Formats: sequence, structure tokens, C-alpha cells
Amino acid sequence: MSVSWWVWAVLMLAVAAMLAVDLFLHRDNHVIGFREAAIWSGIWIAAGLLFGVILWVWQGGEVAGTYYAGYLIEKALSIDNVFIFALIFTYFAVPAAFQHKVLFWGVIGALVFRLVFIIVGAELLEAFFWTAYVFGVFLIYTGYQMAFRHGGQTPPDQNPVVRLVRRLIPTDPRYHGDRFFTRINGKRVATLLFVVLIAVEATDLIFAMDSVATILAITTSTFIVWTANAFAILGLRSLYFCLAGLLRRFVHLHYGLAALLTFAGVKLILSETPVGKLPIPVTLGVIVATLTVSIVWSLHSTRGTTTDATDAGDRAVSASTDRPEQFTTPQRGAR
Repeated sequence: MSVSWWVWAVLMLAVAAMLAVDLFLHRDNHVIGFREAAIWSGIWIAAGLLFGVILWVWQGGEVAGTYYAGYLIEKALSIDNVFIFALIFTYFAVPAAFQHKVLFWGVIGALVFRLVFIIVGAELLEAFFWTAYVFGVFLIYTGYQMAFRHGGQTPPDQNPVVRLVRRLIPTDPRYHGDRFFTRINGKRVATLLFVVLIAVEATDLIFAMDSVATILAITTSTFIVWTANAFAILGLRSLYFCLAGLLRRFVHLHYGLAALLTFAGVKLILSETPVGKLPIPVTLGVIVATLTVSIVWSLHSTRGTTTDATDAGDRAVSASTDRPEQFTTPQRGAR
């Protein structure tokens, strides 16, 4: 699918406008409750679905179906991102009022990372047929890891990127309001909130490789792949605040996501064989069926479990009173 430069320009301006509105409405760093998160999640989902309708009118049902398949996969994988974000925020005891700011800038970084990966990945798939096998095997292996090694994440502060940043940039292991940088004794240093942002960005960098490779298994159209990623990611912040307190209910979701990654890997490999690309209706059917089964299975297994959709903020706030001493040292010399 070939798209003119002005279409890209309009799309980028629309995304920038939506991000600007979101930033303006949350400029006071207030704690986001479940109701507000649910409303914004509905708005972002409606925007993503509406864009698919626009594609349907503009380019036809096949293109729109391809977009919806990519959007659904990215939205599903975003739930796994939410698990990791909850881990990072709890680990670093991030005050609930500052979590939205971290996620906001994290989303901007995610959009940039994905655009780079999409351009490179699409070009490789178009230029070298054997890269489909490489990406396919990578997705199948990732699916295996997700299914059988779920929950074995590295502690956020041990992430190699976080450790490198702490080594290269002078860092104060404390929070200084919502600032990423501050001055202590006349020296500009990064705050703990900046370390959290780097942890989120580094984690999303890994997720970006999985999600982009998965959607490239459906289409190599840069425009479709990026828009599917973008509209799914734009609602990631609201999704976090909406689902963070319900994550304990999705105990089997990772099996469904693992199955989708494996399916995408097999689909990508088959695309370079006499079998060819699977029809979009088949792909959409597999995605919807897999997600439905894993979610229903999870909810059935955890029925009767008490949950609170606002727990994410409460946990982070309560954790701040129990965090290690290096996180609570008085802020001497800060200004």
C-alpha cells in the first residue's frame, strides 16, 4: 500500500494533537482513577476503530481488515506491557501522581522505536526473503518463552540499559517531585523518576521487537503497521490505570499471547512457501478466538477473586512508605 507524504503528515499531526490534549489535561499530575481511565480508554479505542473505518472507505475491506488484525494483536500485547509497568512502578515505589507522566513520555519513545523498527523490518522483508524465516523463528521462540518462562523478569534496576544510564549520568536515588532532572549543590543530576522512565523505555524496546515482528507477519505495509501500533499504544496509559488492579485476574492470558506470537511466526514462515499468506479473515478469526478463550479461561479460573481497579495507584503510594532507605533520604541541597 503506497501512501503520499501528505497523508503521513496529516497522521503525524493528528497523533501529536491527541498527545498534546492528553498532556494538557494531565498537567496537574493528579492521581488517575478507574472512572477517568475507563473513559479515556474508550476514547482511544474508539479512535483506533474509527481509523479502521476510514481505511475501509478509503482503501477497501482487505486493507481495513489487515489494520484491525494488527491493531488487535498490538492491543493484546499491550496488556503484557501493563504487567511489566506495574512491576516497575511497584519496584521503584513511584507515587501514583507521577505515573502518568512517565507513561506519557514512555509512549512517545515507543512510537519512535516502533517507527524505526517498522521501516527497517519492512525493508528487510522486501529485500531478503530469508528474513521472514529469521523473524518467524524469533516469534516462535518468543512465544515459547512467554508460555513457559512467564514471571521470570529481571529486576528493573538490573536492566543493562538502566545500569548503563546510571553509570553515564550522575543520578540521585530519590524523587524530586515530577522532575526528571534537578540540581544538587549546583550540579545537574537525574532523579529516580528519570531512572524509572529509562526502565520503561528499555522494557518497551524489547516489546517493540516482538510486536513489530508480529504485525509484519500480517503485512509489510509501513503505513498499516505503524498506524496499528500507534493507535494501540496511544491508549496504553489509560489501559494501565484501567487494568492495573485487575491484572491478577488474567492468570492465563500469557498463554493466549504466546499462541498469537507462535501463530504469527508460523504465518510469516509460510508466507515464503508455496502455502503463501493466510487470508486476513482467517488471521482475524484466530486472533479473536485466541484472546477470547484465554480471557474467559482466566476470568473463570479467578472467579470470586476480589479486585479493585484502583489498586495500582494505591499499591504504589503505600509502597513509597516501605521503600528502601536510599529512596527516602532527605533531599538535602536540592533546589
